Amino acid sequence: MSDVSILAQQLARQRARRYWLTGAVAVAVIAAIALDTKVVKKGAVEDVQTQRFSADSYGQKTFPGIQQDVTTRAVDASTLAAALQENQQAAVAKYGVGAPLPVIPVKLEGVVQPGQMGIFPLQVAGLPAGIQVRVQTGPAITGTDLRDASGHIQFGDFTNQIEYQNAGSAINRAMKGAVLDKLDREALPGKTVQVVGVFRLLNPAMWMVTPVSLEVK
Repeated sequence: MSDVSILAQQLARQRARRYWLTGAVAVAVIAAIALDTKVVKKGAVEDVQTQRFSADSYGQKTFPGIQQDVTTRAVDASTLAAALQENQQAAVAKYGVGAPLPVIPVKLEGVVQPGQMGIFPLQVAGLPAGIQVRVQTGPAITGTDLRDASGHIQFGDFTNQIEYQNAGSAINRAMKGAVLDKLDREALPGKTVQVVGVFRLLNPAMWMVTPVSLEVK
């Protein structure tokens, strides 16, 4: 056998050995991937879709607890107004939740005045002159006062700012569905209403109340 033939056979054996090693490595990699892969059935706990945040579900589940908490802690409007005028810092410490703009629970009875876009001023007996009270009745409920009313719902409970904001909007929608959807807004002016709700203390003389309950007398 010539030297050329011997060299050709050696090269062929080397190529065959490389192909075999490459194939073996590929099989090992595929086997490792298969062992590390978990098949998740749709609807299982591990299914990513079941773990996706549902704002409306959260709002429906959370609002009843907020409603109960606010109703339990709500302070009469005349008592609150006097406390704010006497010592705002002490009143906030006693009744409010959160900083630097606390949310305060309040209960009141007042006569509805003509309003706009579902926001109605209330004439509330026993309040010092200069305090303006308004209640928002929808259809759009703005703000995150209900979300922040208890102090128990924190940004860290959510994945990001979007979820945190969506939670506040969903709680508003849940409140609207439970409290305000059957309200005849056009017939409200001149009626006496009993309201339990919250407002954020932006200005101690201007209260924008988001209700957790509203009863027309």
